[in-house]
Amino acid sequence: MDRFATLSAFVTVVDHGGFAPAARRLGVAPSSLTRQVNALEKHLGALLLNRSTRNVTLTDAGALYLNEARRILDDLDNADRTVSERGGPPSGLLRLTLPVAFGRLHVAPMLPAFLRRYPELRLEVLATDAVSNLVEDRIDVAVRLGAMNASSLIARKLAPHRRAVCASPAYLAEHDAPRTPSDLMSHSCLVYEYFNGDSTWTLARGGEREKVTVKGPLRSSGSEVLREAALGGVRLALLPTWLIGGDITTGALVPVLDDWTASPSAEEGAIWACYPPNRRGLKKVACFLDALARHIGAPAYWDRDAPAPGAEDIPSG
Repeated sequence: MDRFATLSAFVTVVDHGGFAPAARRLGVAPSSLTRQVNALEKHLGALLLNRSTRNVTLTDAGALYLNEARRILDDLDNADRTVSERGGPPSGLLRLTLPVAFGRLHVAPMLPAFLRRYPELRLEVLATDAVSNLVEDRIDVAVRLGAMNASSLIARKLAPHRRAVCASPAYLAEHDAPRTPSDLMSHSCLVYEYFNGDSTWTLARGGEREKVTVKGPLRSSGSEVLREAALGGVRLALLPTWLIGGDITTGALVPVLDDWTASPSAEEGAIWACYPPNRRGLKKVACFLDALARHIGAPAYWDRDAPAPGAEDIPSG
């Protein structure tokens, strides 16, 4: 029994929802795939698929085995590419997962130029604020906002996760700007809703460090919701500079407490690009990481009042 052939047959049948569509995809007879999957089940001593006249579904054992089968096939493909791409351009499928707002603002704009630079690459982008299991989901690169403590992933820091207290000119025309962190307690604020319900803003200046518990009429776990409210003149907000850098540049939002720095908590950390250890050495991963780091710059373009780089800033392989 060809173990890799049977693994590939099993995964393809699952991905296409049945033996007939999988056979059409591979250009083989359905009976050939049936024999391979039957041989695999006999070898394992376990039923992997429930068969019906309409489709196939995974058994509990099949669901467990599927994740391992995908990992093995991915590792084999990655091993092949590590050697075959040494003298040529990156190729194949590159799977990314990106936070929704950050990905839309700072990664999506660079992708057309990246694909023009590397025409043999294909991209799949999962835009989600949920934390994916990169191995199970076969993700090559993830962009994450936060701490990478105790992670088995290989991480490259792209930029600090800076934040600024800000308000619209309309709000500041009606209210005195806070001069010290304690002044925030006399203001109504827009509050980011953390998973633990914390509404504390931590600000630092030199050796000073102050924590202020804020309150206001709007709480949200979506930073874009708070940004829109701040732009509308509702209240003060503490927002990441990657989100509001352009608003500050145009004057739509005005930073206050300029001499105080919003101190990131352990949850906020930095902005990272990370990948599983089994993606180490892949040219497609290295080229994307280099392109993304060049695109963001050091310091990040949103922290230096600079426009996003253009296509000419995508590095060659």
